[in-house]
Order: sequence, then structure tokens, then C-alpha cells
Amino acid sequence: MAKVLIFVEQRDGKNKKSSFELIGASSAAGNETHAVIIGDAVSSLAAECAQYGANKVYVVQDAILKNYTGESYARALVAAIKTISPEIILGSHTPMGKDLFPLVAAQIDGALATDCTSLQFAGGKLQLKRPVYSGKAIVEVEFCGSGIQMATVRPNAIGLGKPDTSKAADATSITADFSGLKTKILEVVKGNSARPDVTEAGIVVSGGRSLKTAENFKILEDLADTLGAAVGASRAAVDAGYRPHRDQVGQTGKVVSPSLYIACGISGAIQHLAGMRTSKVIVAINTDPQAPIFQIADYAIIGDLFQVVPALTNEVKHLKE
Repeated sequence: MAKVLIFVEQRDGKNKKSSFELIGASSAAGNETHAVIIGDAVSSLAAECAQYGANKVYVVQDAILKNYTGESYARALVAAIKTISPEIILGSHTPMGKDLFPLVAAQIDGALATDCTSLQFAGGKLQLKRPVYSGKAIVEVEFCGSGIQMATVRPNAIGLGKPDTSKAADATSITADFSGLKTKILEVVKGNSARPDVTEAGIVVSGGRSLKTAENFKILEDLADTLGAAVGASRAAVDAGYRPHRDQVGQTGKVVSPSLYIACGISGAIQHLAGMRTSKVIVAINTDPQAPIFQIADYAIIGDLFQVVPALTNEVKHLKE
């Protein structure tokens, strides 16, 4: 049994479910599982962490933490680490986790493995798997020595257990020193999409350059709304101006592991495959039977997406009715 600290990512007063995956995995392994939430007025989020298996929940609260900066959150997390003294620290491999964990690892001299797709606990040690070479190979990682072990895990890679609503937890406050910060958020400009983020969504519908215009993504949006899915895009589609960069899936965009990934008009460049090949089920729609995407697809539809996707949307609506 190990003493594990989970960094619980929250946004706009809501915990990210990918953090609950980590809490559940640690708790199921019999570890002493602690959770820390960082932000402004976030103590009300503690109970949800206990429902997924956290033995104790801590909060670092300050008005300066309302919006994320690596500098301020690193100070908060380091303060929590010094208070709790964990052997293992886990977080989600999200844009925030990818920025925060290297900063903290450098400050506490911890060992860090990133973008892991599986984890196990053995005798107080982490055993991890992570893709390398754009997903062409998988390496097994173990930590040597007695230092703090840190890892970020890809969202949706582990699976989310059911919460125990009978459990509750009071948040224990931890204070941190934020004097002399060199960075400050002046403004946050948010997109107007109500759809889930591609890294968190259980279903992702992605489109490529074959959609030809930004307006044609409406076809994919209709399917996504019917499925309750996020809308993603290849780098070619983003570079062409069809979608904003926040929707880009791939090596230079976001890495996703949804239960279902539907690739529409995406040929399957290695950079794109690196960002989605760990999806549980992959459906590819393309007119080219030799498209590389078909090599990893579970289901292949060789056809015109402008005909196939609307037909698929109508069928899903019919099944729901």
C-alpha cells in the first residue's frame, strides 16, 4: 500500500471526471488515497472526491487561483505535497496537467512519466505504460530509487467507476505563499461551444480537410449533438481554418481516448493517429480504401462522408426514438 496524492483538476467550479478515474484506481488498489483541489472557493467540491474513493481531501484556496497559471498552481501543489508527504502523485494528461506536473517535478526533484495509458500499483511502486514514437510502440515504465513518483494519465484510459453517494468528506485547508508571482491572468476568452472538450468526451466525431469548408462541419455537429459527443478535427482541417485549434486531435493538438472515435474524411497521417489510436472503438469513413486510418479502424465505411454521416445521424435519431 502506498500513500497517493491525486491532483483533482477543476474548471468553473466543476471537477474533471478524469481525476475521479485516478482516485478510483488508487482506492481500488488499497492505497491511502488523498486528493487535493486547487482554486478559488472550491471546498464544496471535496465531497464528490470522497464518493469516488478519496480517504482525505485537501483544498488550496485563494482568489489568485481563480484562473490557472503554472506558477501559482505549482506553488499550491508543492505546498500540498510538503503537508501530505505522498510517495506517488498522479494527475490527468490534460493541457493543465502537461504544464503543471513538469514544473512541480522540477521543484521537488521528483521522477515523472507523462501521457500514460495504464497504471498499476505493486509494492508501493508505480508500473506504467505509455506510447512512444507517435504511438508505434508502447514502453513499460518503473521508477528506480526512493524518490517521489509522479505520472500524468491520459483521460478515459482507465475507466470511471460508480460513486458511493453515502460517503462524504470535509475539506482540509492548506495555505501557500503567493508573494512575488511573476505571471498574472488579465483576461480569459472562452469559446461559445456547449459541447464537451475532446479530451474529456466519451465520444468524439472528427473531421478532416475533406469537409472542404468550415460550414460543412455542421454535418458533423449534427451527428455529435445526436450522440452527445465532442467535435474534433485533424491538423489539416485546423490549418485550413475550418475549426479552432482547441478542437485539434493529434500529436500537435490534443490526445484523446474516448469510448468511440468517428473519423470522417481523415486519411490517417501518423501525427493524427498518435492522438487517437488508444480510442476503445474507432469508426472511419473515407472514400479511399487505402487510407491509413483503416489500418487501425474497428469499423471501416468506404463512402462519401456527405452521404454517410447524415444517414448515420438519422439512424441514431431513429434508434433513440
